[in-house]
Amino acid sequence: MKKLIAIICGLISSISLTAGDDFCGIRNTAFQSGEQLTYNVFYSVVGIYVNAGTATFTTGLEHVGNRPVYHVVAAGTSNSNYDWIFKVRDRYETYIDTATLQPLKFIRNIDEGGYKKYENITFNAQTNTAITNTGVFKIPTCIQDVISAIYYARNINFNAYKPGDKVPFDMFLDNEIYHLYVRYMGKEVVKTKYGKFNAIKFKPLLLKGTIFEGGEKMTVWVSDDANHIPLRVESPIAVGSVKVDMMRYTGLRHPLSSLLRWK
Repeated sequence: MKKLIAIICGLISSISLTAGDDFCGIRNTAFQSGEQLTYNVFYSVVGIYVNAGTATFTTGLEHVGNRPVYHVVAAGTSNSNYDWIFKVRDRYETYIDTATLQPLKFIRNIDEGGYKKYENITFNAQTNTAITNTGVFKIPTCIQDVISAIYYARNINFNAYKPGDKVPFDMFLDNEIYHLYVRYMGKEVVKTKYGKFNAIKFKPLLLKGTIFEGGEKMTVWVSDDANHIPLRVESPIAVGSVKVDMMRYTGLRHPLSSLLRWK
């Protein structure tokens, strides 16, 4: 499946709610070192979804300089049945300051059908700059990368919003700053390939590109418990549609109390 990890990260990271100085330095209460989340990506062209790939998100505890950081690794692979069509082996990494939940470093190392790209970004909160392979860029306060945004967002107090509210956020990717938002849609029960959950629902604003249509056509559900883990993401894409479901988890900080029924 073409650009598998780009789809996975684009889908799941769209739940981020980082948005400005009010959220700087938020305290982490949602995740811990040792957590691992596994997702299956299902792709459909004619209404029948097939399992096209897998993504895992693993959290560890390390140090960058003298700072303790959460080292999060997101790895995406196409399933072996699809490798002959388009082989994907992608790896994204972020190093998140445990005190502020701001990224200090971001690495993207992708191999998609023979196309390879390596990107290494260092974030400097004191100078509001991002140093990349190609230069130094000015960034706003509290900016996130595509992976750190997921973990930062999991600590937002979702009860502070009402259905229809927009929550803006800033993201740095491919040497550009994106000013986006998500629209909080409320709470509902969602049934996934893993089970039935109480969930929080969002519709993120997407920029029109080669994969996604622009606007609020994507829907994201996260667990309505203290973990706030992404459960399901659905979206149309340029050809067909994709569905991403959480299938396995280990090392959660809190019980997954939002689970109503397994499968």
